[in-house]
Amino acid sequence: MAVQLDPRLLEILACPSDDHAPLHPGTPTDPDANVLTCTSCGRQFRVEDGIPVLLLDEAIEAQKESAEE
Repeated sequence: MAVQLDPRLLEILACPSDDHAPLHPGTPTDPDANVLTCTSCGRQFRVEDGIPVLLLDEAIEAQKESAEE
């Protein structure tokens, strides 16, 4: 299910990390994912019942580009 937040709220939400970059709905591979993704660090923050959980401790870290074997 895609993130459904007020567009005005999306304009002011920012990543809680030090860079405070904007967030955008979905992920790069799944635009309908129920998360907000940081445009700078790539962390993903889940949205529960329409409420973004903007806690660094609960963020999903960005996927690394290189495959580790």
